[in-house]
Amino acid sequence: MAVQTGFSFVQLFSINWEMFTVLFVIVGMGQISNYVVAFILGTEILGKSVRIIYSTLGVCTFFAIGYMVLPLFAYFIRDWRMLLLALTTPGVLCVPLWWFIPESPRWLISQRRFREAEAIIRKAAKMNKISAPAVIFEPMELQELNSMKQQKVFILDLFRTWNIATITIMSLLLWMLTSVGYFGLSLDVPNLHGDPYLNCFLSALVEIPAYIIAWLLLRTFPRRYIIAGVLFLGGGMLLLIQLVPAEYYFLSVGLVMFGKFGVTSAFSMLYVFTAELFPTPVRNMAVGITSMASRVGSIIAPYFVYLGAYDRLLPYIVMGSLTVLIGIVTLFFPESFGVTLPETLEQMQKVKGFRCGKKSRTSMDREENPKVLITAF
Repeated sequence: MAVQTGFSFVQLFSINWEMFTVLFVIVGMGQISNYVVAFILGTEILGKSVRIIYSTLGVCTFFAIGYMVLPLFAYFIRDWRMLLLALTTPGVLCVPLWWFIPESPRWLISQRRFREAEAIIRKAAKMNKISAPAVIFEPMELQELNSMKQQKVFILDLFRTWNIATITIMSLLLWMLTSVGYFGLSLDVPNLHGDPYLNCFLSALVEIPAYIIAWLLLRTFPRRYIIAGVLFLGGGMLLLIQLVPAEYYFLSVGLVMFGKFGVTSAFSMLYVFTAELFPTPVRNMAVGITSMASRVGSIIAPYFVYLGAYDRLLPYIVMGSLTVLIGIVTLFFPESFGVTLPETLEQMQKVKGFRCGKKSRTSMDREENPKVLITAF
């Protein structure tokens, strides 16, 4: 947060475009790091039901609210320095959070820091006004965990076996192509008919119901089917635009907003889905590398928008086709719905195609009686 806010303030004193751009890259690095770390921390520290609300209605909804504020500020503040100052100042309010947000008990346990993890769990129980067990970690469990060799993980561990590598590569493609659709439609807003500030506001506004639908779907249905479903919806709406006569611009704008709705809903589910697929030691790394892939998608997204210089429908045809394609790929992921978060690389599920397969009795017992107790805040 200090990197993002601090360098944003430095940007105010940029004397040329080159300086502004370099500082903007550093600000972007801080911003995405904040977003990913905050998401992972909430995922690991909260209980299952609260985790889904936090990941969709929490993180993503407030992102959409910030997105909606942007065109409002830009409409009334036309000087770029004053606009940047207005958008940067709220970051200072996040500084005190350092002293209030606890560390992840899951991560502390993976680092063999059991006393700190137990203290956080007991504090959580006290805040929730419930009685914590007298013994949270049984001596036998602590002995077993201490006797196990602590995993040293590196980025190459995401490609250690064929199964893990397949899941990682599929995740990278899913994030990148979904990002192409999301940022491509966001950047294409000025090319739509009507006022660009209003269109930008509507593009942000449509994300609110998208996140609400994502939350409702995540509570009930298998992850890969609902993600594929909303991707098919978004891609299908974009492909339908080519059938709309040019004079019916309002219908084209409506289809674009429906397409943005589907892609946005899928994007918000990716954080939950990826966090559930990968185990604790590499979860932050996995979400980080897939989020990096989405940044690659955001980098190439403007070039899809530029295709409109050759044909106004070409961007929608290409983005719609890629969105439908990655929706099909999503169906080949393993299912994470109703499964306990994996703690080791060996506990990662297998790629099973369209069938999830039946769980073994041992696997079901492990899910029903996990060894590690994590109390929700």
